[in-house]
Amino acid sequence: MKRVNPELLEILVCPKCKAAVREKDGALLCSDPGCGLVYPVRDGVPVMLVEEATLSSRGQDGKKSAS
Repeated sequence: MKRVNPELLEILVCPKCKAAVREKDGALLCSDPGCGLVYPVRDGVPVMLVEEATLSSRGQDGKKSAS
């Protein structure tokens, strides 16, 4: 699995809420628990499109979902 370039990671933000993102489990996770979107990384390239994002296990209310 290719990692995102650290220099690129420093400037990327969530396109929905503008919070910083961090790399986790081969994807980019929005740092705002109220947003909770997870963006895929394909061949080391982040796909920063809200339409391609999934909701993290914490959900949009910041609480852990029962899954």
